Amino acid sequence: MTGIRYLTDEDGRKIAVQIDLRQHAELWEEFEDVLVSESRRAEVSIPLDRVKAKLSTVGSKRA
Repeated sequence: MTGIRYLTDEDGRKIAVQIDLRQHAELWEEFEDVLVSESRRAEVSIPLDRVKAKLSTVGSKRA
């Protein structure tokens, strides 16, 4: 595959990758999205109805 290079260790094992973003920007964006998603997996989620209620309360105080 063009635009992708692997860095290998002394034993020939792949340890890093270099991606040409001019050719594979979309691929990198998808990969980055997965990394962000995985890093946030342990975060506590807030139910949407609670977020909406808080936003409407904050909005009414500003008006």
